[in-house]
Amino acid sequence: MTSVGATVRDCVSVLEACFPPAWAESWDAVGLSVGDLDTPVTDVLFAVDPTPAVAAEAASGAQLLVTHHPLFLRGAHTVAETTAGGRVVTTLVRAGVALFTAHTNADVADPGVSDALAAALGLREVHPLAAGSTGAGARADARARGRTDAGTECRGLGRVGVLPAPEPLGAFCERVARALPATAGGVRATGPADRRVHRVAVCGGAGGELAGAAAAAGADVLVTADGRHHHTLDAVGAHPLDVVDVAHWASEWPWLAGAADRLRAGLAARGRTVSTSVSTLVTDPWQLHVSAAPTWREPATGLPVPSHAPGARREERL
Repeated sequence: MTSVGATVRDCVSVLEACFPPAWAESWDAVGLSVGDLDTPVTDVLFAVDPTPAVAAEAASGAQLLVTHHPLFLRGAHTVAETTAGGRVVTTLVRAGVALFTAHTNADVADPGVSDALAAALGLREVHPLAAGSTGAGARADARARGRTDAGTECRGLGRVGVLPAPEPLGAFCERVARALPATAGGVRATGPADRRVHRVAVCGGAGGELAGAAAAAGADVLVTADGRHHHTLDAVGAHPLDVVDVAHWASEWPWLAGAADRLRAGLAARGRTVSTSVSTLVTDPWQLHVSAAPTWREPATGLPVPSHAPGARREERL
């Protein structure tokens, strides 16, 4: 079969077969949000966030930008260049670049966002974390359609698998740090460095609500993002597992390469071809992290206390 050029319409057709829009949550905004379906496409850029910097990168050579996060998740009343969203839209329109989003429909797909995270961490025997942990639209469409023509299944949020061999939590956190792109916030965990880790649950993005499901699946840790103080305290207090927290952007970045591969393969099956690339721009909003180093120990307890704490004494400096 001789390959011919693709259009935005061709790309959207393949991507929607991989990540059906009906699987998205009702509040989500997925699909084509900028561009003309009949525009020819030779180069596609994949990124997590449609920021002005990513839009400028796409405008330098791509005709289609595919992102995980939507540009406008809530109502927008302007696309003036005085707003970040407006700058994205005008940059893309001026350059003739279309924008397509696969968000919660990619979260629940298999292969999807959490499958890519599990693979990046080297997990084996991976299966869905919690049956039925999908949105209402995804559940209805899954019952009606099952597996799509692209070989995708709707299998819910999160995955669970095992490491090749048990390892201490400290070593596991180092594994996570090596597997994901570096961010200012790094990797943090709720437990001691020597705690044993073998069975691992993952959820790309904000998945702290799956702590109960992870514990029920026998996981030693849940790797996810956006850990909130009280939510995390409650989770580790109620369940016998630790939470490993990473940057939201970093937890979803591994999905991009697989999605690009599937677009190329889907188009090739239709006799069409495009080039794809994955943005390496760090769109995590947190750009600086400074650790507060303790400088003295409280005599009665021996615990480290920051030097600015009330009652700190110079003679007790470490």
